Amino acid sequence: MRGEGLFTERAPNGRFQWQLKAMNGRVVAVSSSVHESSADAERAFAELVALGPALVARITHVRDGLGWTWVVPGPRGNPLVKSSRAYERYATCQNAFRRFMALVARMAETGAQPLAGAQPVTGARPAVVGGVGAAGGDGAGGVGGGV
Repeated sequence: MRGEGLFTERAPNGRFQWQLKAMNGRVVAVSSSVHESSADAERAFAELVALGPALVARITHVRDGLGWTWVVPGPRGNPLVKSSRAYERYATCQNAFRRFMALVARMAETGAQPLAGAQPVTGARPAVVGGVGAAGGDGAGGVGGGV
């Protein structure tokens, strides 16, 4: 399914997660946690959008494999949102977070609503980002909000 916006989907465990998709249909970011209902997932995303420019990403190298991922930690250190995949280069990961922030800002301006008709997630996604807090701090850094 192509189209920009927020999609809430039921995972195989029966709970809900959200995905933020770019105009080309590619998943830009996914919720780190699962929710009891689609409405709960949408509320969690709305809270994330309300934080807007205050969001800061932590970029780390994945533990097992190649690449970099970004995650936005919450007030207690738990991840709020994460990149949908690992990126080969650190700079590409930084740019991916900037694109995520631009998409969130655009959705906040337009008051975009979740898109109906999302298909079920075909596989469960992990609840935490692999590689967060990697030992040694190999290139770990933060990327501030804004575009």
